Amino acid sequence: MPQNKKEMMSFLGFASYYRQHLKDFAIHARSLYRICDQKTVFEMTQERIQAYEKIRYALTNAPLLLMPDWKLPFKLHIHACGEGLGAALHQVQIVNDKPYEGPICFVSRQIKPTEARYGASPMECLCLLWAPEKLHYYLDGSVFEVITNCNAVTSLLNMKTPNRHMLRWQIAIQEYRGNMTIVNKAGNIHMNDDGLSRWELPNKPENPAYVPTGAEPQISIEEINITDFGTEFFEEVRESYKLDRNCHIITSLLDKDFKD
Repeated sequence: MPQNKKEMMSFLGFASYYRQHLKDFAIHARSLYRICDQKTVFEMTQERIQAYEKIRYALTNAPLLLMPDWKLPFKLHIHACGEGLGAALHQVQIVNDKPYEGPICFVSRQIKPTEARYGASPMECLCLLWAPEKLHYYLDGSVFEVITNCNAVTSLLNMKTPNRHMLRWQIAIQEYRGNMTIVNKAGNIHMNDDGLSRWELPNKPENPAYVPTGAEPQISIEEINITDFGTEFFEEVRESYKLDRNCHIITSLLDKDFKD
């Protein structure tokens, strides 16, 4: 339940993103928009509580939410701010003989004290790491598109000189690299996940996106392959050095120092 005008405006911005799929949204939201006016005192009357509950119920029940179709690609909308991380998993499906993009699920969480020091770009990159991990059961082996309003996220995978945090995140996200594409989208048309990040759920066990305090993202290693090339391979490499003048000089000096 929103506790002030800022939280109410965040909720309405999020719900408004899906207003074309919510029956009588404008009617239900009318009284809620009124208390966001600067000249109006914020007071949740019984009428406004009922309006809020109707919108909240419509957001989390059919026909808005779609069942995932594993044969189709997904769209993952992500956003982060100084208050939390948010993500909305979408999919384009054929409904009534027309393509329809609808949400499958939403996740959000508050940022941890150690994450509060991150800048805007690292925070968005953290969201790129966190969201696929929380939605792994949807995205594992599936083709999906990540939609963000931060340019830094689009270059995370190809960053040449990342800091230690970015390097760890690059490694962690590699398992999705073959199936994932990242698209930049303007913030003013990116209100669904923006609302989730700014009106995040408490980081408690009952939250599906719960992360234990102090826990670091785990990087899973699927397998390790060890290959024995044999002596012939290394002999060929050694001989190839002799064809390059500079390499030949260096290897000769190293051999001389080793013998001495």
